[in-house]
Amino acid sequence: MENLQKVKKIIRESKDILITCHINADGDAIGSMLALGFGLQALDKNVTMVCKDGIPKMYKSLPGSNKIQKSVKNKIFDLAISVDCNASDILGADFEIMNKAKNILEIDHHEFREPFGTLSLIDHTVAANGEIIYLLLKALKIKFTQDIAQNLLTALIVETNSFRLPQVKSLTFSICAELMKTGVDFMRLTNTVYWAQRKESVLLTGICLSRCKFLNNGKVAWSVIKEHDFNTIKGIDEDVDAVPDIMRSVQEVKVSVFFREQNDNTLRVSLRSKGHINIAKVAKEYGGGGHFDVAGCFIMNNVKAINEVLEKLSKLVN
Repeated sequence: MENLQKVKKIIRESKDILITCHINADGDAIGSMLALGFGLQALDKNVTMVCKDGIPKMYKSLPGSNKIQKSVKNKIFDLAISVDCNASDILGADFEIMNKAKNILEIDHHEFREPFGTLSLIDHTVAANGEIIYLLLKALKIKFTQDIAQNLLTALIVETNSFRLPQVKSLTFSICAELMKTGVDFMRLTNTVYWAQRKESVLLTGICLSRCKFLNNGKVAWSVIKEHDFNTIKGIDEDVDAVPDIMRSVQEVKVSVFFREQNDNTLRVSLRSKGHINIAKVAKEYGGGGHFDVAGCFIMNNVKAINEVLEKLSKLVN
């Protein structure tokens, strides 16, 4: 990877290091952050980990998750590291504290990016950001403990949709094989961070799928979840994270889009595609981004905005 030697040098020269990730953090972001945190602590660094939205429930059992803070104030770091972030705005308020650091390092795997750091470690060919973290820790000669292994495996399992996405290559399985040599309980880990579902998640997913509609002869699938649905079921936003992937799994579907009501004014949009259809360019039009097949953005909460997104996706599929 380009800049690897520079990154190793600046890490070794830094004492106080901040690690942060994007808002609405997923398993790749959390797993990458925690694995990197353990690795840097092994180098005797003072590590602070920050996740603005806190830790999603399914990842709270990961080693080190109790060390992640929601914010940090009045401290200047030698090095601030962002993991799994393709633009500064998805860091939220965390970017303010990052900007005060002597150096900012971006570690990311998104194809569509708006660089913001003084140094970067980027590889958009990998299956997960966790793969970059693995290669960096290996280059730093860090011993892979069970704690590091659990977090990196979480990153790989979640980001690859349990090894079912086209980005998965032989490197992915080579890394998994190496990490499993630590003795980590792989079945227990997958059940905890991927397969296990809260009853609220099952109920909300059922509501979303019951509302699923199809356009373009079934090539576009879409659904919406309302704020009152969450209140009725007593669920949370992460309970419906799997919905766009489930809709994409329908045989005829090429693109799925899922609208989540955040409040009266805003909808969170999750986009998925098959067959190398580039949905990230649609997300980017609304200030979002991501990968060609997994992307997201926010739009106004009204019928006109929803129809506009659906029209753009229909044209894209055609």
